[in-house]
Amino acid sequence: MRVPLLDLKPQYKLLKKDLDEALIRVAESQYFILGAEVEKMEQAFCQYLKCNYALGVSSGTDALLIALMALDIKPGDEVIVPAYSFFATAGVVSRLHAVPVFADIDPVTFNIDPDEIRRKITRKTKAIIPVHLYGQSAAMDEIMEIAKSKKIKVIEDAAQAIGAQFKDERPVGTIGDIGCFSFFPSKNLGCFGDGGLVVTNDQELAEKLKILRVHGAEPKYYHKIVGGNFRLDAIQAAVINVKLPFLGKWSEKRRRNAETYNKLFVKARLSDGPGRISFDNRNPVLIPKAIYKPEKGPQPGEVQRMVNYHIYNQYIIRVAKRDELRQFLTDNNIGTEIYYPLPFHVQECFLNLGYKLGDFPYAEEAANSSIALPIYPELGKEQMEYVVNKIKEFFEK
Repeated sequence: MRVPLLDLKPQYKLLKKDLDEALIRVAESQYFILGAEVEKMEQAFCQYLKCNYALGVSSGTDALLIALMALDIKPGDEVIVPAYSFFATAGVVSRLHAVPVFADIDPVTFNIDPDEIRRKITRKTKAIIPVHLYGQSAAMDEIMEIAKSKKIKVIEDAAQAIGAQFKDERPVGTIGDIGCFSFFPSKNLGCFGDGGLVVTNDQELAEKLKILRVHGAEPKYYHKIVGGNFRLDAIQAAVINVKLPFLGKWSEKRRRNAETYNKLFVKARLSDGPGRISFDNRNPVLIPKAIYKPEKGPQPGEVQRMVNYHIYNQYIIRVAKRDELRQFLTDNNIGTEIYYPLPFHVQECFLNLGYKLGDFPYAEEAANSSIALPIYPELGKEQMEYVVNKIKEFFEK
């Protein structure tokens, strides 16, 4: 059996007619940058995310960069970020000659630890970038409380979490000052190239973001500030417009696949349940836990609402001998990925910041032991059973 890490072809086959028509519509309009398709997408996201303003931008990375620019982050300013995330989270800070200040993560959620944020704040701290890593919300109530008490801005990196909600059912990305999303093809909602989104409920920030998106020009060719080319292609927006109505269903399928995996790992006696943080003979596989979940199910006669507290952009397990397991799974035609093998504080480009190995033990442990398994919506139960059986075979050897 072959189980790829991700297979986008079934999704395209399902939506082929509408996607092809959308691409032809853009080609016939000959309007390729911003325009009607982007405006339609932005309006749809205002409704979907229940926010006041949404702007399509050129990528998830550029969403983070333009957010920092809108908040007027300057050289020497400090921005607190998790030590464990995709590179863009910290890279955009350095691109503005500001200083990324790393904080350790929670060992269960992989998200930034609020207590670590408190310890890292100085008089130079101007912003915090919590990441909703792998599709689960960070502890936004605590983070926002810290930020408001210190008058620090919050940029949510929701690149992997479109459709996820916080415990009070607020969509992630709409809780801080600015939210940033990515439409990279492998995301839960992906376009046909690079694309991103910034959202805010602040009118002044929205107006500034809109100007920054077009080189800081307002009106055209008149520049009061220096912006960048952060415009979204119409083709990418057209693709998102077709896919967005299906996002809730896809997220629910991912969640159900994750629940199936969890049950299979427990049944195979590889784990005694989600949320463990250390390995032992009873738990050679640490499986993910959705932290924010409804405390009670539907009452008799009620319909279960689709509430996604974790939308599983990735299904991450942690194991000892991770690299050996990955090779074994590769040999058995199972796709995997390692997100992320090296925390920020030991990346060569950040060595000048003075951190050393051992400074962020939970981030380092995640980097050394985590591995992503296939989780895409079209994944079948037989494929998941094959994955778990092969992992059991590996540990039995």
